Amino acid sequence: MESLNVLGEPLHVCGCEPMTGWYRDGHCRTDGADLGRHTVCCVVDERFLSYTRAQGNDLSTPAPQYGFPGLKPGDHWCVCAGRWLEAYEDGMAPPVRLEACDQSALAVIPLEVLQAHASPAA
Repeated sequence: MESLNVLGEPLHVCGCEPMTGWYRDGHCRTDGADLGRHTVCCVVDERFLSYTRAQGNDLSTPAPQYGFPGLKPGDHWCVCAGRWLEAYEDGMAPPVRLEACDQSALAVIPLEVLQAHASPAA
């Protein structure tokens, strides 16, 4: 079954350099084992990277043992819906790519909030 995005259309790829997604296939798809719901495709910026580091999730530092190169501003990355919402509530949410956000993110984040943070077409 084809995954849909928050707009009700086929889910687009979020990013492949570095490879993102719960399945590490570039898509922000999820399943029942993904407790964090990695469904929001973000264009990470320095503010968000600093914010998430302060929350205990350092996305900037490479972790070669896990094949993770570390993120830099401008990278596209699937983040947990709850973490994105938390960043939004704290005024630190990065832009999102609506066409690459899995529809299930709407169970956590209202569409209007995501639309207000939509990134210009990449």
